[in-house]
Parts: sequence; structure tokens; C-alpha cells
Amino acid sequence: MGRKPLGVKGYSPASIRALFNSDDKYKIGLRLYAVYQVSLGQPSRKLEELYNTSFKQITNWVHRFEQEGLEGLRDKPGRGRKSRLTEEQRSALSTLLLEASPLDYGYNTDTWTGPLLIDWIKNEFGIPFKKAQVYNILNSLGFSYQKARGFYPEADPEAQRTFKETLKKTAGKSC
Repeated sequence: MGRKPLGVKGYSPASIRALFNSDDKYKIGLRLYAVYQVSLGQPSRKLEELYNTSFKQITNWVHRFEQEGLEGLRDKPGRGRKSRLTEEQRSALSTLLLEASPLDYGYNTDTWTGPLLIDWIKNEFGIPFKKAQVYNILNSLGFSYQKARGFYPEADPEAQRTFKETLKKTAGKSC
């Protein structure tokens, strides 16, 4: 019988990987070590599995390191697609969510939802969005998803209390 392989307790692979991305020093150190491996003669295709990235990314790190030194291993700011909403529009959306009700804009509910915001943004700014992207925008503005509880004005609080008491008394009794 062979020995049991060594494992890591208390940490998942995903949480350990998140540590690499949590601090710029870890990320640069990992990339620098990949460049070091290449300098020792390791092929980038062999290293791609070890570093869990493509061989092309490793060659990019090597070329950037050759041209810019350690600074070339840092992530460049402003990567990714630019937002279709300007800062003024994002500010207006944030103000809307904090200070206005959908009722003020002719909607028949008192709670802002993704589909309502899609409609409002399209009417106000002429920019169409999908629901997932609206939620990403809300998240970037510091808002989080909150599930509303239903409120029924016609409900009788006394009848509800009586029902709950009766339910507690009959819970656990079998017929």
C-alpha cells in the first residue's frame, strides 16, 4: 500500500487561488517565477498546466518582463470594455435608486427591479441593456440584491396571529 497523498486542510483550491489574486505582490511573484522557469529552459507549453494559464500568456509575461522589467508583470489599468454609461448617467442612476420610486415614473410598483431599470435606462439614456448587465452595474455602484417581502394591506393582523397560535399548538400532532 502506498502512502496517502498530502492534502491541504481548511482551504479549498479556489480559496488558495483567490489569495494569488488578492495581492499584487503574490500575482507578480507567481508571474516572475514563471519567467524564471522559462529562463531555465522550461517550455511555456509545459508550464501552462502548472500555472493554470495559457502558454501564450506565459510568453506575454516573458516579453513584457524583457521590455519593462517587474513593471511589465503588473496588470495594466483600464483593461476590459468601457462602460456604455457615462459617470453622469451612473450618478443619475444611483440617485434614482436612493431617492425616487418607480411610481414617480409611471410604473405600477414601488420597488425597482432589473427589468424596470432596463426600461428606465432605455427611455432615459437610449441605451439597451440585458438583465445580467444591469445587475453588474448596480453591483459596481454599491447596491446589492434584496428580496422584497410581500405586504398585503387587506390582511387582518389579528387573524394572522390566531392562525400562527393554532399552528403552533397543532404542530407535531399526528392524525
